[in-house]
Amino acid sequence: MKIVRTRGFNHTGNRRGEVFVTSNFAKQIVEVEKNLREPVIHVGDLSAKRDFTHVKDMVRGYHMALEKGKPGEVYNLCFGKAYSIKEMLDMLLSMSKVKVDIKVDKERLRPSDVPLLLGDNSKMFKATGWKPKIPFEETLHDTLEFWRERVGNSVKYNY
Repeated sequence: MKIVRTRGFNHTGNRRGEVFVTSNFAKQIVEVEKNLREPVIHVGDLSAKRDFTHVKDMVRGYHMALEKGKPGEVYNLCFGKAYSIKEMLDMLLSMSKVKVDIKVDKERLRPSDVPLLLGDNSKMFKATGWKPKIPFEETLHDTLEFWRERVGNSVKYNY
C-alpha cells in the first residue's frame, strides 16, 4: 500500500466550534461587545503555546501530501510558529474596543496540558512546496467577525 502520513498540529478557522479556544475567546469578546455578558473573559492556562494553522491551509497541505508526498514518509502540517494562549487572546482583544477582566476558571484548566506544541514543516515544504499562506492574525480576525455575525441573532450553530 502507498501510504503517506501527516501530523496535523493545531488548526482553526472562523467556523470552528466554540469548545475550541480561538472560537471560545472570540465568542466571549463578542458577547461583551453586545452587552450579553459581563466584561469578563473566562480562561484556562494562558501560558501554553500552540502552533496554529488555518484549516484551509491544512486541507491544502493534506491534498499536497497525497499528490507529492513519498509513500512511507511522515510530514508535519503546521505553521512553524507558536503563540501563547495569552498572546492569542491579546490579539483578539486588540481587534475589539471592549475592556475586559481576565478570570481563570478552574474548570478550564487541564492537568495534562502540554506547555509547548510547535512543529517544523521544512520536510513537507521540501517534498511538496507546501507552506501555510493565511496569517494567524487574519484567522483570528475572521473568527471574531464570524461570531459578530452570529451572536445575538436567531441562527444557532452546533459544531
